[in-house]
Amino acid sequence: MRVLIAFAAVTTATTAVAAPDAPSPILTTPEAKDVLTYARPEIARVTHVDLDLTVDFASHVIHGTAALDILAAAGAKEVILDDKNLAIFSITDAAGHTLAWSVGASDPEKGAPLTVQLGTARRIVIAYRSDPGASALGWLPPALTAGKVKPYLFSQGEAINNRSWIPTQDSPGIRQSWAAKITVPADLVAVMSAERLTPGGEPAAKGWHSYRFRMDHNVPPYLIALAVGDIDFKAIDGRTGVYAEPSTLTKDAAELSDTGKMVTTAEALYGKYRWGRYDVLVLPPSFPFGGMENPTLTFATPTIITGDKSNVDVIAHELAHSWSGNLVTNATWADSWLNEGFTTYFENRIDEALYGKERAATLADLSWDNLQRDLKTAKPDATRLHGDAGGSNGELDYNKGSTFLRTIEYTVGRARWDAYLRGYFDRHAFQPQTTAGFLADLRANLIKGDRGLETKLELDRWAYQPGLPDNAVHVKSATLAKIDATLARVDAGAPITSVDAGHWSTQEWLRFLNGLPRKQDAARLGELDRTLGLSASPNPYIRSAWLVLAIANRYDPAIPSIEQYLPSVGRMLLVVPVYRALKAVGSWGMPIAQRVYAQARGSYHPVTVGAIDRLLARKDDAAR
Repeated sequence: MRVLIAFAAVTTATTAVAAPDAPSPILTTPEAKDVLTYARPEIARVTHVDLDLTVDFASHVIHGTAALDILAAAGAKEVILDDKNLAIFSITDAAGHTLAWSVGASDPEKGAPLTVQLGTARRIVIAYRSDPGASALGWLPPALTAGKVKPYLFSQGEAINNRSWIPTQDSPGIRQSWAAKITVPADLVAVMSAERLTPGGEPAAKGWHSYRFRMDHNVPPYLIALAVGDIDFKAIDGRTGVYAEPSTLTKDAAELSDTGKMVTTAEALYGKYRWGRYDVLVLPPSFPFGGMENPTLTFATPTIITGDKSNVDVIAHELAHSWSGNLVTNATWADSWLNEGFTTYFENRIDEALYGKERAATLADLSWDNLQRDLKTAKPDATRLHGDAGGSNGELDYNKGSTFLRTIEYTVGRARWDAYLRGYFDRHAFQPQTTAGFLADLRANLIKGDRGLETKLELDRWAYQPGLPDNAVHVKSATLAKIDATLARVDAGAPITSVDAGHWSTQEWLRFLNGLPRKQDAARLGELDRTLGLSASPNPYIRSAWLVLAIANRYDPAIPSIEQYLPSVGRMLLVVPVYRALKAVGSWGMPIAQRVYAQARGSYHPVTVGAIDRLLARKDDAAR
């Protein structure tokens, strides 16, 4: 049973309202304790954040004030916030009276506790600035943007990076409403993951413009997001559109023209979209992820713009997070599968409804492939859905989680499952959730005491045990079966010129390249490269998969492609495997990795830098 501190009921308004929602509940059961925050929300918690910040490109800092509304238990004397390298200048109550505060010992990943003595204050105002190396903030010089003229800033809050630019309780289980005034150079535009109150900005000091935003719904703090740059907008329909740099906007909007249809399709499956607008911001190449589900404004990598719409499933995924993740959120990162597994399943249902069963089957089959790969390579404890207290299980959360939900669908039938999910999102809207809470809801509202069904589903085995239960459903793709037949012919010695790849989607390319035997001689690699144009492919998915294969065989002709590719892409999914492959071949690859990384490091987001720094520093997986 979940124990709720129900401060007030939440609303489920479909559009922005005049005042923020009443505070969302927090969970206080043991499995809901977030070890990645210093906050003690059962004593005092943040319910609303008001930001008044200036973006300084010259010094790479954001400075100003954060005013926090605090809900405190009787007798509470202090509130504990999360702080990662912030410079705190002062903290006062709403009337300007100074409050005592202190910063505790710092952890490299978690940051430090910022403890504020409340007295009778229930609104505190913090004057501060971020550090130039703030882990959430990517500062790009003009040369690293598409337009090459103006600088760019974007934030990436997930999982615990927003504490590096916002002093708040940075935990997904402590949902907060927020508002912001962001002041930027007058020739730049600011956008945020909220209702945009002043889309054209308003004059501030000479040479500066301010933009105002408001998020009336309570959201986990990692979803507060900001981008500033040479940004323009193109509408798709009345509630969807695309933001991008002017030089890429037309192309980006054409690729994402189905976004409005995706929203309508998602609503038909699991209920009303509750966030007002749904827009997409296509970022410069250094964005570290495929997409980030920031409410009202998905942040997306330009690597999905491949000219054939074969990667717009990324947008379907981020849109699906508007229900699973943004509406109902994992209370801690140990249960991140509740966000990512649900969303991967939901994304596939959107793809099926919009593009057909075979397209969805192709994506589900590739997900199965990735799941099998991870089950073979991950440590057993890392294959449980409910992960360690300190974080997620990576891609396994997506693929094992979605397979679990698909298995339930196939067991109980789609109509019954869809009715359950729609009710689940309604019951838990704007609230945090745990694995234990989900399983309890499933038993109460779907299984309803049916012992036979309980036995068939093996819920606890899926959630808490390593590996894959034997009732797992594997959806197979006829499209990928044809690729497998091509692979078999090539394996048997057929010339690469016999491969008809002219109309392959990205997914078909990946099945082919990843299905080739890992050991290849130079002649065969040369034949592949010459015939299929792999080293020069403009598609980063294809290029990454090819380079991993070439590197595994120490294929020297691929080195110029490696040197050109790695500095041009910042998405971790597409660059980390290449660095990992270089490291794995030891003395051939490590000098290349170190040389290229020295050049590319400045073009990567801090999240990517951290991942590659750790990878190249480790010695455990390098070839001897």
